[in-house]
Amino acid sequence: MSTKNEVLTALLAEETAISGERLARKLGISRNSVWKAIEQLRADGYMIDAVTNRGYRLTYMPDRITEPEILKWTTGGTIGRRLEVHDRLDSTNIRAKQLAAQGAPHGYLVCADSQSSGRGRFGRAFFSPEHSGVYITYILRPSIPAERAVMITSLAAVAVARAIESLCDAEVKIKWVNDLYINGKKTCGILCEAGMDFESGTLEYVALGIGINVAKMVFPEELRDIATSIGNECGQSISRSRLIAEISNQLDAMYPQLETGAFMAESKARSIVIGRDVTVLRGGASYPAHVLDIDEQGRLVLRTDEGISRLGAGEISLKL
Repeated sequence: MSTKNEVLTALLAEETAISGERLARKLGISRNSVWKAIEQLRADGYMIDAVTNRGYRLTYMPDRITEPEILKWTTGGTIGRRLEVHDRLDSTNIRAKQLAAQGAPHGYLVCADSQSSGRGRFGRAFFSPEHSGVYITYILRPSIPAERAVMITSLAAVAVARAIESLCDAEVKIKWVNDLYINGKKTCGILCEAGMDFESGTLEYVALGIGINVAKMVFPEELRDIATSIGNECGQSISRSRLIAEISNQLDAMYPQLETGAFMAESKARSIVIGRDVTVLRGGASYPAHVLDIDEQGRLVLRTDEGISRLGAGEISLKL
C-alpha cells in the first residue's frame, strides 16, 4: 500500500484529530512523509483539517475508488480482501486474467475508475467513463465442472442486486443471465470468462467482471433508451468504494451456495424473463421461444416449436 493510502487508512480509523507526530510513529514514516501524503490527498479532493495542537482530521471524502475506503467496508473473509486499484485500465478482465495465469489467489480483486476497452459479452464494448461507475473483476477458483459456469454468473447477479439494494432505494431485476435492470433499463453487466484445466475438465479460474453505472450519467445516444444508472433512477449518490465492498461481502457470504444452488430461488424471483416470449440468439442463428422457468443449474427452460428445451449458453432478446 502506498504512503498516501496508509495515511488515508489511518485517518479513516480516527474519529477525532490525530497529530502528525502520532501518524508518523504509527506508520513508521517521517513527519515530512505524512505532510506530503496529506497534500496529495487534498489534491485528490479530500478535505483534511489541520487543527492547532490537535492534528489532522478527515472532514470530507470525494467519491473516489481507493483501497483504504474499500477495505474499511469489507467484512468478508476471502473475496475482495486482497485487491489493486487503477485510475484507468484497458479492461479489468484482461488484467485479472493475466494475474490469474501468474497464480493470483482466489478472491483477488482488480478495480478501475475507468476502462479504455471495457467489454461485455460477445466482444461488445462496455461504456466505462471515469468517475461514474464500478468496473471490477474478481479472480475465483471454483471446484466445479466447466458446464456449470453459468451458475457463477447467476450467483454474482444476485449478489450485486443485494449490494445495490442495501445502499439505495431500488428494486433490481435480472435479465438472464448477466444483466441487471432498474426500472426497465440496464444498470449492470456481468462478464464471466474462464481458464480451463483440460486434464481434469474443471475450471482453473474464473475472471468475474462486473460493470455498474453508478453516478448520474448522460449516455451516448445509442444507449439512452436501454441503459441507465443508479443515480439516474434513484437520485441518490452512493459511494462507489462502499458498493464494491458490499459486492465483495455478498459474494463472500454466498459463495458456498455455488455447490448447493440455494441462491437460485432468489435469482428466479428477480427474473424479468420467466413467462415472457423471447428471441434466442445463439451461434449466428435466432429463433422464438417462450421462457417457462430457470432450472436448478441456471439454464432457461424454453418452449419452442420443437418442444421443451434447456438453454445454458447464448443470449436472449425481449421487448421490455
